[in-house]
Amino acid sequence: MLRIPLSAALLTSASFLAAPAFAQASVQDPSATPTEDPRDSNDIIVTAQKIEQRAQDVPITISAVTGQRISELGVGDLDELSNYIPGLNIQEQSANNPGIVIRGITSDSGSSQQGPRVTLYYNGVDISRSRGSYQAIYDLERVEVIKGPQATLFGTASAVGAISLTSARPRPGFSGALTAGYGNFDQTLLSGYVNGGSDVLAARVAFEWKTRDGYVKNLSPRQERDLYAQDQLGIRASLRYTPTDDLTVDLIGTFDRQDNGGTPFISRALPTEDGPGNPFGNANLGGSPLSAQVLGNDQLGLNRKVYDGNLTISYDFADNWNFTTVNGYRNFDSREVFDADGSAAWWLEFAEIAKGWQASHEGRFTYVDPSWRASFGWNVFLEDNSQNVPFSSEEGTFIQCLTRALPLGCVNASGVVTAAQATPTLTGGALTQIPYASVFENQGKNDSYSVFADTTWIPTPKLELTAGVRVLIEKRRSGYFANVPVPVLPGLLPAPLRAQLLAGLPSLALSLVPGQVDTAGQTFTAEQSYAAVLPRFNALYRLTPEVNVYGTISKGRRSPVVQLNAARVGGRPVANRQLVPEEVVWNYEGGIKAALGKVSGSLGVFYQKYDGFQVSVLQPNGTSLTQSAGTASNLGVEAELNVKPTRWLSLFGNVGWIDGGVDKNSSFAPQFSGARFRLQPEWQAAGGFTIDAPISDGVRLFATPSITHRSTIFFELPNRPEISQGPVTLVNVRAGVSFGQDRFELSAFLRNAFNEDFLLDAGNTGGSFSVPTFIPGEPRFYGAQLTARF
Repeated sequence: MLRIPLSAALLTSASFLAAPAFAQASVQDPSATPTEDPRDSNDIIVTAQKIEQRAQDVPITISAVTGQRISELGVGDLDELSNYIPGLNIQEQSANNPGIVIRGITSDSGSSQQGPRVTLYYNGVDISRSRGSYQAIYDLERVEVIKGPQATLFGTASAVGAISLTSARPRPGFSGALTAGYGNFDQTLLSGYVNGGSDVLAARVAFEWKTRDGYVKNLSPRQERDLYAQDQLGIRASLRYTPTDDLTVDLIGTFDRQDNGGTPFISRALPTEDGPGNPFGNANLGGSPLSAQVLGNDQLGLNRKVYDGNLTISYDFADNWNFTTVNGYRNFDSREVFDADGSAAWWLEFAEIAKGWQASHEGRFTYVDPSWRASFGWNVFLEDNSQNVPFSSEEGTFIQCLTRALPLGCVNASGVVTAAQATPTLTGGALTQIPYASVFENQGKNDSYSVFADTTWIPTPKLELTAGVRVLIEKRRSGYFANVPVPVLPGLLPAPLRAQLLAGLPSLALSLVPGQVDTAGQTFTAEQSYAAVLPRFNALYRLTPEVNVYGTISKGRRSPVVQLNAARVGGRPVANRQLVPEEVVWNYEGGIKAALGKVSGSLGVFYQKYDGFQVSVLQPNGTSLTQSAGTASNLGVEAELNVKPTRWLSLFGNVGWIDGGVDKNSSFAPQFSGARFRLQPEWQAAGGFTIDAPISDGVRLFATPSITHRSTIFFELPNRPEISQGPVTLVNVRAGVSFGQDRFELSAFLRNAFNEDFLLDAGNTGGSFSVPTFIPGEPRFYGAQLTARF
């Protein structure tokens, strides 16, 4: 947990955010009366080690951003915010499929059987299951990015790092704010909060509703919206009960809903009526004519609902002692319909229906005195999830586009789906279409129980030594079923033609999609139990009161995978169980942190060694399986600097360098040898400045122009140049005027100012069928917002 008062500094633990002074959390109440001008302070107080400390006194790497700072930068989602934090990249393919990368290590698998590497916490509770993890960032108190394995800081352990989102809490008094905005692509925004209560009981309700037209035009007449259209609603209600100074009870309920347009999976190999396939041009993603019946929606896009409840109780029950319990429940239900072939062909039409719930209970005792600090506790984490994937295609189109068995091609240069003639051609005109549908589902039910303890010894005022450990046991249960009909078309062909077709694609005798196996009405199950011990060691030495050096050794662990699908043995379906070993990382890092008046900064170096590095590999049937790539290494440097020459001007910058990947000459998995990690740039940097200057009584001007840069990234392992994105540099700015003693604010924003074309992702499901697809990143966005506070 992290508490940040009014501040003008960037220093947060070992790290600075690439942004100027952090101001008040979220939208500041006009009734608040700070004891100091936020532009004069250069300290940030953090509680990451469960006590209040100056940021430079904490020997772990944390970047923290307040809700107000998020507003100043003009970012609307975590993926945009990640551009300003070295070592963090977030790829939001959709709200159903975010890819979160910390120090080059990503966690984006949708399988219910696989655990995450990067842990996402919402109000202290683990919400990392991929399809349920997206969380809007409205009315937040802060966002914390904690780098490196963290075994004891939260209820669950994080393998390579964590992102913690903390919502704004109710406070005494009455206050509120309302923001309305409009921009290009018909962007609309309506957000705000109302807060009221006393010192004993206070409540707060916050919301955000944002809509936008899609920025990729879809030429298909069957689709009502363009691709990447957005309609998102979030509502949060919070209640705080403080009967005494020693007891605080927080109850928080959150609802999030997405009704977004389809993801623009665009093929470069398959043209549209506008010309050759171009991820930065128009698309023609028609989906399936039977989409409503087979996939559950006749429109491409995402429908997702998330319900989240949190109860946190903190009790100072004796001098130097505190007990805190954090309890959470989260339920998600999503359906995403997508066109995986990136063309107008009725070929690779899928949906993904992800459902699940998670429950967590944490209890933690904390003790503090001048010579010792300690905490110990327990956690129970339960989850039950499923990923259901229905598929729709036309048999002749599928076979022709995959095999090119006839001289028809798939989609011609004019965008006409010539493969649609395969069925009438092969059946002599007897049939024009043969619809095909299948479905598979993977299931995961996981129970984790752990105890943890941390202690810090302070032998002298200059030296602190910390040791901590978590011991956990977990039970992982997996399930799998598939309904895979035998395709009709091969059986209608003359024997010689049928034999020729099956010789080229033998799987057609049993399934249309290669590798899919029907489970004959059975649901296969498998389970396995595991145990682990995760230690951490930290040391901090104060060279001066303003300059500290630190070192950290910690162990992270990604859970083993009880991977389950189906195989055919002796003509019968059987469970195909593969136990993928745990992924273990040892993290070594050290650095220096300083806050010297108008200048503050940090420099850190880290080295990580992985054993049993897990990779997700797309299969010929469109599924993703987890494999071990053997050993991997990660070496990096992160540096950040903030200079505040005057009260109204802050300059900021950061840079990160990472050289990491699967170890070369790997005999265990030679196909991955030497590959860089997915979504990991070698270089990442950001810089800019903030002006926040009063121009008259109650009126001030503010502006934050910034620039971000990222070097080449690969989207897949093994790395392929054609499935990559070269260096990307983006310029953003937010500026405006505040008047009426900060009660009103008019601002404008500009993101991707020079309208740079860049890819968000590439390869995807289509790549398993030899038609990789490409997703364009956001174009230039601009707009204006008006805020009123009361």
